[in-house]
Amino acid sequence: MLDQNEIYEQVLHQWIGPFVSLRSASLIAAGNHNQGIRLSSSEGDFFLKINFDHERDILQKEAEGLDMLRKATFLKVPQVFGAGRIGDYNYLLSEFIPSGRYQLDYWENLGLGLAHLHLSSASSFGLESDNFIATLHQRNREEDTWIDFFIEQRLEPLLGKAYFDRLIPLDFLKEFQTIYPSIEGIFPKEKPALVHGDLWSGNVISTKDGQPCLIDPAVYYGHREMDLAFSRLFGGFDSKFYEAYESVLPLEPGFETRMGIYNLYPLLVHLNLFGSAYLPGIERIVKRFVK
Repeated sequence: MLDQNEIYEQVLHQWIGPFVSLRSASLIAAGNHNQGIRLSSSEGDFFLKINFDHERDILQKEAEGLDMLRKATFLKVPQVFGAGRIGDYNYLLSEFIPSGRYQLDYWENLGLGLAHLHLSSASSFGLESDNFIATLHQRNREEDTWIDFFIEQRLEPLLGKAYFDRLIPLDFLKEFQTIYPSIEGIFPKEKPALVHGDLWSGNVISTKDGQPCLIDPAVYYGHREMDLAFSRLFGGFDSKFYEAYESVLPLEPGFETRMGIYNLYPLLVHLNLFGSAYLPGIERIVKRFVK
């Protein structure tokens, strides 16, 4: 069986070159699912994300999402060198981003960069292939309208999973589904926009020169307000971020009302990942739209 350093060296040899040598490896991030490791080598420093997920392409999909982001915005996005599987490990090897203190224009640049990202469009809502949000399968079957995509590819799969896993009772599932006719007309009619898909404060980091860098995406072409709503769910974003964004892409009136509906999706994600503590927040939003 390979030890950890042998695995790290194999990854470096495959994607950086056969003559690279590993000097040190240090754990810099650890969660319930992934580990983040700084690899110091003769060719510089790299970031390696690894996990044991049974979904063998989970980090390959993340790599594809990072590549899509990097091509669509001037914001910093880590360069991907490779992704795959060695033994029981899924891995993603990318550029190591040294951290630094925020510069004064950090939040303005993040807002402008997100608006730049949202200018990338497609003919349909969705994506050519499915991917993941955190460890959950994210369905991306393309739909012509946002409401169809939002209900069929975002809400229904996770609502059904929550019921199957006994996180919600049948009567609440049925109550939830009664709001669908009520929300059909609340979304502004807009072209599909490339969205980060998992835009909370932990997925934006500061670079060495104090500028924002996007990480850990769950990309698809959706309604751009999804990213804005998600950013408000757990907080952590300065008002200058929103002001800069709206200087390029203003939001239509009523966003505060729509925000809760958008955030049913990330709340369902958290319900399925972390349990019933997130159910009351979902119930409060649903009750506002039950007729």
